Formats: sequence, structure tokens, C-alpha cells
Amino acid sequence: MTFMTVGGFPSFVEDMKVFQRENMNGHYGCGAFVIANTLSSMPYLLLISLVPVSIAYFLTGFQSGFEHFIYFALVLFIGMMIVESLMTNVAAIVPNFLMGIVVGAGIQGLMILSGGFFQIPNELPNIIWKYPLYYVSFHRYAYQGMFKNEFEGLLFTDNVDGNTHTISGEDVLRERWQVEMAYSKWMDLIILVGILILYRLVFLLIVKTNEKFVHARKTSTSVLSNRSRQIMAKSLPASPFQDK
Repeated sequence: MTFMTVGGFPSFVEDMKVFQRENMNGHYGCGAFVIANTLSSMPYLLLISLVPVSIAYFLTGFQSGFEHFIYFALVLFIGMMIVESLMTNVAAIVPNFLMGIVVGAGIQGLMILSGGFFQIPNELPNIIWKYPLYYVSFHRYAYQGMFKNEFEGLLFTDNVDGNTHTISGEDVLRERWQVEMAYSKWMDLIILVGILILYRLVFLLIVKTNEKFVHARKTSTSVLSNRSRQIMAKSLPASPFQDK
């Protein structure tokens, strides 16, 4: 679902075009645009998160309980918000539709592959995949938060060499999935919120930088135009009817 959020890129490009025109006309600034863009998408992403989770969570047989359900939905919601923020940054830098889709999907794919699900952390190649992709990928914290949400507090029976013994969900997380157990699942959620805020601040910085370039180009064009008019006015011959 987070990967399919890339499909919202065309609307981001159109939003940027409208913003640039209205910003040049002085209707509103960059801060108002970033805040409005963030708040306007939240109800829809929350709905998109809750409906599939309500259907799939209990059918899958995950841990029952309101806290576990809400945490799962929140991780998915924040993850989709992060992807949308990522695509707004791409739209602000790469306005071309095709190139923007390629860049956004490529970044997403790298983060998914290095997040610790398809390959456990200790088996990731150190160069690029673990340092730095594994540590900057928001999927890492989403995966680990969901793992902790499901496995913590459970007990499993394991049969090794004919001997049955019990292992805890925490042992599964630590030994099998190599999850970072130094902090709780709620800290993973807080880190995701921090990544979301960081992406939005980067978006504000990009938009603000673009605004300065656009206004500087507009000012220089206006100065050159006025200068050209003055030169043309001086080069015109005097009118015979001009009062001497």
C-alpha cells in the first residue's frame, strides 16, 4: 500500500504548478501551502489505512486487542504519509511526470529491499544496503514495530532434535528476525513520526528555495524589460509636433 502511494505523483505535480502561479501573485506563502497540503491528505490516507486493516487484520489471525489493532493501523497510516511526503519532494525537484515516477519508485524500492524483511539485517551487504540504506529506510522501523506488535507477549513451542521446548516471542524477534529490542514498538512509531516531520521540513525548504529563484528571475526579467523600454524610448526620433 505504501508503494502504491507513488501513484499520487501526477496530482502533486499539478499542485506544484498551481502553487507557483498563486505564490507569484502573492496569494499565500510556502508555509501555508505545506501545512495545507499535509492536512488535506490526512483524512483520506487515514480512511485508506483503516478500511483494509479492518478487513485483513483479523482474517490474518494477528493478536487480538484494540491496542494491537490501532498500532498496526497507525504504522500503516504514518508509512503512507511518509511516502506521500517523499513524492512531494520528488515532485518539487523533478516536475517531469515520467522521471518523477521512476525516481520515486526507485527510492521506494531501495528502501523496501533494505528494510530488514526480505533479508535480515546481519545478512545485508554492508556497503550501500546496510550503510546507509538500512538505517535511513523508514520501512525498517515500520517492519520492526509491526514485528514487536505481533510477537511480544507470545509463547511458541519449538521441536529441536526431538526435544520440545518453549521460546518467547521476544526470543523470536531477537534471534530469528534480528529486531532491535533496546526500545519498544512505540519508539519505532515515534521515529516514523520524526521521519515524516523531517520529510515535510525538507519539502518546505525545497519549495522556499524554488520560490526565491522564481522571484529573483521575475525581478531580473522585469528590470531588463524596463531597461529595454528606456533604451528604445531614447532611440526613437523626436516628434515634429513636440513642443520646443
